[in-house]
Amino acid sequence: MLQDIMPGTEELLRKGPVKGYIGFDPTSDSLGVGNLVQVMTLLHFQRCGHQPVALVGGATGMVGDPSGKSAERNLLDEEALAFNLAGQKRQLEKFLDFSAGPTQAMIVNNYDWFRNFSFLGFIRDVGKHITINYMMSKDSVQRRLETGISFTEFSYQLVQGYDFYYLWKNQGLQLQMGGSDQWGNITTGTELIRRMEGGEAFALTTPLIKKADGTKFGKTEGGNIWLDPKKTSPYKFYQFWLNSSDEDSKNYVRIFTTLNREEVEALEAEHAKAPHLRLLQKSIAREVCIRVHSEEDYRSALEASEILFGNAPTEALSKLDEETLLSVFEGVPQVNIARSELEEGLGIVDLLSDKSGIFPSRGEARKLIQSGGVSINKQKLSDPNARQDAGGLLQDKYLLVQKGKKNYYLIIAG
Repeated sequence: MLQDIMPGTEELLRKGPVKGYIGFDPTSDSLGVGNLVQVMTLLHFQRCGHQPVALVGGATGMVGDPSGKSAERNLLDEEALAFNLAGQKRQLEKFLDFSAGPTQAMIVNNYDWFRNFSFLGFIRDVGKHITINYMMSKDSVQRRLETGISFTEFSYQLVQGYDFYYLWKNQGLQLQMGGSDQWGNITTGTELIRRMEGGEAFALTTPLIKKADGTKFGKTEGGNIWLDPKKTSPYKFYQFWLNSSDEDSKNYVRIFTTLNREEVEALEAEHAKAPHLRLLQKSIAREVCIRVHSEEDYRSALEASEILFGNAPTEALSKLDEETLLSVFEGVPQVNIARSELEEGLGIVDLLSDKSGIFPSRGEARKLIQSGGVSINKQKLSDPNARQDAGGLLQDKYLLVQKGKKNYYLIIAG
């Protein structure tokens, strides 16, 4: 999990408990799986006997970090920032131990010390210590010079650097950690500490994760994978890990789980005996899903997966809540029919052909039903003369039709 480490950092960590922090960007009310690398860094840091601090950037969120960005981003107002910070804090509390003690986790907001800092005061007391030449040499600035960078984003490293100085001076933090794209911003902080106070502070970064195929970790066709179940359902979250490649999973198990080296190597050896069983992926998906959501959400995601692939009992389908049901069958064709017609009862063949169009003809529907190739709500049909009424609706609204092995349809009674 290590990319760059400032000389002296290992010696510092060996001496005894250290207070270290990582900053989180408050542009959303939820962290994404990309942030999990840093959350796990803090978790490991705490487990090793140190004190983790999560800095939520109420002030820096108003400025915008150019690191890894190709364009200026939208700035947030105070109300939006407060909402986002509250959401992220709830998620961080699931990972870190905030109970009193020497390793008690803390959350700080840099808006608390920037709110009354005037612009003139900042450029006089802080800006004079860092040269333009030093700021221009940073990769995050260099990459933006051709396309253009505003003074606002150019000054970001000074603002983040002052965070480190403030926490070092007022709360005894000696170490800042973060993704490798933050190295320039972090070292600006260590430089400020040296120039303003003659003090010493340290830096450590983790690699930015990319998938084996070169695509960005945490992004899918549907967009970001979020930790908030309202933005990414526990089922989709579980599937994200379950569908990762063997090569990626060997990397993920070392970063996103708390398994030790012996356990990881034993799991990999077991996985190698029968890769098709996806033991590695299932182990990662289970631990991360439970940690981010809950044991109950994990069980629900597992049942939903088994429903989709035909191994779950029929009654499991009726237990799915509406959100999970729609998440599992996202993208399948949906057909609307009048609820009143179902309440009166419809012949199965009529429902599947004339009313829904799932079958182009009544004859084709009848034939496939007789051969056992049609299911409604995971129950095989055998009698083409059977009728369907509203009593069988899932969530009092849906019928799940399976045509053949892989073709699903959702009938919505409205």
